[in-house]
Amino acid sequence: MTRPLLPLTARSREEAHRAATPLELFFDLCFVVAVAQAGAELVHAVAEGHAGTGIANYAMVFFAIWWAWMNFSWFASAYDNDDVLYRVVTLVQIAGVLILAAGVSRAFEEHDFLVVYLGYLVMRLALAFQWTRAAHHATDPAERTMCHRYAGGVLLCQVGWLGLLLAPGAARPWVFLVMALAELSVPLYAERVAPSAWHAHHIAERYGLFTIIVLGETVAAATVAVKSGIVENDALDELLPIAAGGLLLVFAAWWIYFVVPAHDRLTSSRQAFLWGYGHYLILMSAAAIGAGLEIAVEQAVGEAHVSTLSASAAVTIPSALFLLLVWLLHARYFKVGTAQQLVLPVAALAILMCSFAGRWAVLAAGLVAAAAVATGVTLSARNPATRGTGA
Repeated sequence: MTRPLLPLTARSREEAHRAATPLELFFDLCFVVAVAQAGAELVHAVAEGHAGTGIANYAMVFFAIWWAWMNFSWFASAYDNDDVLYRVVTLVQIAGVLILAAGVSRAFEEHDFLVVYLGYLVMRLALAFQWTRAAHHATDPAERTMCHRYAGGVLLCQVGWLGLLLAPGAARPWVFLVMALAELSVPLYAERVAPSAWHAHHIAERYGLFTIIVLGETVAAATVAVKSGIVENDALDELLPIAAGGLLLVFAAWWIYFVVPAHDRLTSSRQAFLWGYGHYLILMSAAAIGAGLEIAVEQAVGEAHVSTLSASAAVTIPSALFLLLVWLLHARYFKVGTAQQLVLPVAALAILMCSFAGRWAVLAAGLVAAAAVATGVTLSARNPATRGTGA
């Protein structure tokens, strides 16, 4: 058992065998509950013909989930001392995301973000406390200033987010945009004076684990949707192509994300910020694949008020975006030659074109994704310089 209280001091970036802790894994699992709630509400909104509003609400809610998760992960990478107080404050943050998850339905259906805001507030106040504690134990004045900037920036942003509750409905997207930019600016401002001591391998593992959990939630959501369609509508023939294509898409997404050593890209704070921030779209698109598969299933059995093209696009657009972003953020840095560089961008374009394949769209997209993996593996095997980094 860890001692009740330990100094919350920065860990070494050169620490060997750094790995995710059980508390971090528990943290991820609870956050995916909120991701699942947001995905379910997105499915409902699109199925009812409110795609624009549903996507906008999904982007806002997912940002709150992702940003709170990301801030915790980078803080933990630099300062996790695993004492009792650290654990308790982390559990408070988990409680915050569960409160946020409880308010997702009201945010989508009634455009009432009060519960979402309260959950986010709990998470952010807990993080500000952690930064203040780190500042208290810092011996370097520059590090202390950095910690205070983080704590102050987090608290100031919570005041700004009140605009999401007080502004009229038409102004809320603009409030969200301004406040999202403000949140993204806090780390940039805080670390101008001194960088935090995040660990490259640890950060890459944390993002990878969260990606796995999100993809797992995608599989679970799609499986439940297919099962319901078969049990309630006896529509095995209509759903089998969607199930097979969806499985291929998720398998390919996993393969493509993990085929290259992402930690090799985290060589500086600038690269780390670009890589970390870019995962907002990567993780959101990964989660949206599951929502898209549910929409495709509901459309196939006649329960969604959308066209076949729209239902297909709900799967193909996030799938193509996932492939393109993974290539853009880190895969392209490990490719040699034009052929290897073109595999993922061409596959993303081909998956988008599969939207027009009618009831076979999801299966066609899955086959394209599988072909992209096979092509990448083949090209990698033929080139010793990139062997082991296929697709």
